[in-house]
Amino acid sequence: MNNSQIYPFERNRYYPKKRLSSADYQAEQDYFNNKRRFLNGLMYGHGVVCGLGVFSLDDLSLLVESGVALDGMGREIVVEASDVKKLSSLSGFDSLKTNEATLCLRYKEEPVHKVYAIDQSDPEKEFQYNRVKEGYELFLMDKSDISESFEMDSEFLTKGTLMSSDHFLVEYTMPATVSRNQLVKARVVVRKLDSVDVRLSYRGVLQVPAFACPDGSSEIAIDITDVSLEEGESLNYEYWMKVLNTPAIESNIILKTGTAAGYENDRAVPVPANFALKVLLSDMLPRELVNREIGRLNLEMRNIGGQGDFIPLADLKLVRTDSAYIIEEVEDVAAKSYVTAPAQEMRRAEYMDFFIKQAELNAGSTAPVTVREKGSAAEHSTAFPEIATGVLEIPLGENARKGTVHYSGEIVHGLGRGNVYVDVGYEYIRDDESLGANAKSTIYGNPDIFAPEQRTVVDAETAVRVLNDKGSFVVGARLLKNVDYLVLTYRWVAIRFPAGNDLELSEDYTGRSISPETPTVRMSTKENHYFGVRYNNMEKCSVTYELTEAGSGSITADGIYTAPAKPGVYEIRIYCTDMPVICTYAYAIVEKGGFEDKNE
Repeated sequence: MNNSQIYPFERNRYYPKKRLSSADYQAEQDYFNNKRRFLNGLMYGHGVVCGLGVFSLDDLSLLVESGVALDGMGREIVVEASDVKKLSSLSGFDSLKTNEATLCLRYKEEPVHKVYAIDQSDPEKEFQYNRVKEGYELFLMDKSDISESFEMDSEFLTKGTLMSSDHFLVEYTMPATVSRNQLVKARVVVRKLDSVDVRLSYRGVLQVPAFACPDGSSEIAIDITDVSLEEGESLNYEYWMKVLNTPAIESNIILKTGTAAGYENDRAVPVPANFALKVLLSDMLPRELVNREIGRLNLEMRNIGGQGDFIPLADLKLVRTDSAYIIEEVEDVAAKSYVTAPAQEMRRAEYMDFFIKQAELNAGSTAPVTVREKGSAAEHSTAFPEIATGVLEIPLGENARKGTVHYSGEIVHGLGRGNVYVDVGYEYIRDDESLGANAKSTIYGNPDIFAPEQRTVVDAETAVRVLNDKGSFVVGARLLKNVDYLVLTYRWVAIRFPAGNDLELSEDYTGRSISPETPTVRMSTKENHYFGVRYNNMEKCSVTYELTEAGSGSITADGIYTAPAKPGVYEIRIYCTDMPVICTYAYAIVEKGGFEDKNE
């Protein structure tokens, strides 16, 4: 690998009657060339800027499209027109040792414009080249000879080992610092360490106290089933979470007791019983965290991780014959690395718009989202309660007889989780003499009262089951008379009244409570357990954990309890930080076990 360090920069200093030699003029060119190349590498990196697609014209020929690239030394490589090459004419062809090759591009200078030299003191230098043409060269290498670019270790990510054997390595990775109220992605990476044909299965549950998963819980269920990989291959599993707005400055991610299990070809393999990973919580936005981490990389570290003086363009699969190689397949997408050009930022943002919002929906909560258009009446309304309405149908079928009960499907009302009142009314069409036309009417309550004036009213009693934790409801109807209808149509109205705090009634906590996900847990001395919290008829909020007596062990701000060395029954009080009156208790039964400190 060439030395890519082209600084410190040195330029000519001019003064009256200074004698200039060819070395001075060369220094002048080197200064501006090196400064430009330095900025190219620092600001843009290396790779393909545009074009340079590679195609197979026939079994023996390749076409390289025109384009631009930057190599690891910041030099511009311009292919001004599409270039057709016979495979056997490329440099490196005769040195290929395998059937998998890589087509590469590198910068090349060529002296041109031969002229008569004025200085004839050296007869062998009677002529000189007057120009240097900046060009390129295409060549071949065995794919296995191309080393991966060296990247310096970064403090941006933190990782821990979930399982390690002679055949597989399973690691959990995520940012070491996360942003409150923002989404973050965690990744479980499975790597194959050898060539032995072994299939892996791994299951475990990670408890993430300061995060909310898409299902609303604080647990990541890892389920890796029957994975088979080649040596050196890896497989990624991604998990999106939202960082809660907790006052804690750090959180610990731990493995739920008794959930980890690993199998190789249906044979159980040992897995670590304890797993703990510390993550810092910050008020900085994700972009600020990323910019800070990238900006910390100094020049020495950049030089250590310097790139080569060539650009891979395509991977080639070849078939060897008695006399030559034949091109079987050209793969140019995976081989390339691309430069992010600022000139394409608007186009890039336009294209990314098709992916980013969808990714946010997939990663975030699955609860219904209400979108208000700018300038609508809803935008300016601050009145309570919140109201939603719609129409539903209850199919009756052919056996619609007196006394039978029929149900609607599950209806999402769109007002979110919690206490919501829902009522339904029978909707029908009747003649209206004042309008001189048909009019739509809805009856709420007992339809029998209006039966004498309207024969089309179906006599049925209804009930509504509201699914508070799902933000939906189901309607049931019992027929009081035989009917000939196939479908009953109802108008539904859902009303959500504000909580006490929304009406500035801070003392109103009616119906709201919290409870521990595991009220009582058995554990060994010095063992860890996360006490998760369920929220009943209220939104998630910041909670505080405290031990009710001294010597009970310790508990972090995000609810990870560490048992003491002494067996016993210990009490943990959990309460809403801003509403201490809403509280609950959990209990840890600590027994002597395998995790105790043998020195005590």
